[in-house]
Amino acid sequence: MNQENKEPRILTKSEFVLFNLNLKAKNIKNGYSIVERNVHFSNLCEIDIIAKYKNRYVFVEVKTRKSNAFGSPFEAVTRAKYNNIKTGVLSYLQEHKIKQYQIDVIGIILEPELKIEHLKNI
Repeated sequence: MNQENKEPRILTKSEFVLFNLNLKAKNIKNGYSIVERNVHFSNLCEIDIIAKYKNRYVFVEVKTRKSNAFGSPFEAVTRAKYNNIKTGVLSYLQEHKIKQYQIDVIGIILEPELKIEHLKNI
């Protein structure tokens, strides 16, 4: 906030991305250890967060929306998007010889108030 007139300042795109990454990490850390972030497998697949919870690897897709005006963040995870994520996950599992895993989705809505939901093992 601007200290002089207390009006909110609009974030630049890079500030918003940094804010979003930090918000993701804070939400997922409860009992999880983050292994990697933003892992690219192809032009179609990026895993936002790879974490470990107990003896299971958790692959997390994070969707952020300013509001629900154009749908919830979870609606952005279409069948095609899920299949791309799964392709990346299976590649990672094979490369690292991992047996136990799950795929989660975190939905973040910024307005009218911050709301974070975590769907596990989709």
